[in-house]
Amino acid sequence: MGNKRSIRRVIRLCPTRILSALAVLGLLATLPEALAQAGRTTGLPLPRFVSLGADEVNLRFGPGEGYPIAWILTREGLPVEIVQEFDTWRKVRLHDGDLGWIHASLLSSQRTVIVADEVRALRQTADREARIVLRAEPGVIGQLIDCDASWCRVEIEGRRGWLQRAELWGVLPDETGR
Repeated sequence: MGNKRSIRRVIRLCPTRILSALAVLGLLATLPEALAQAGRTTGLPLPRFVSLGADEVNLRFGPGEGYPIAWILTREGLPVEIVQEFDTWRKVRLHDGDLGWIHASLLSSQRTVIVADEVRALRQTADREARIVLRAEPGVIGQLIDCDASWCRVEIEGRRGWLQRAELWGVLPDETGR
């Protein structure tokens, strides 16, 4: 009978232990998601956009000067998307999808956007029929002023106007205001 009691006890405890273990695993499963939403170093949201703060920036294969340089970026103000943080290094995505690491001191919190794909009309108001303020070629960088659900107000070469979100890169899909 001693054996039957110990077996019953194990059977009774197993469901509880299993449920406890599953709860712990559930919490652990949400940990990467929580870490992905805020940078480990700064606590700022991830992903987020910033711009290059210098006219020559090394994009490296890893977070440190010991890693080889993948690209030398030579365009101050170029928007980049921070997707990860490690100490003083930021993993960024470029508008063409390339990924690499940049030292945080070479980034600026100044928000910029880049005109995507083809020549785009910067409009006086957030309306497809509004007067055209200027035409911007792909790759032109503008200062981001603010956004609503469909349009972003930008400044390009001293002129302010509106571009549709789909016409630029450098703003998160659900980002509004500034």
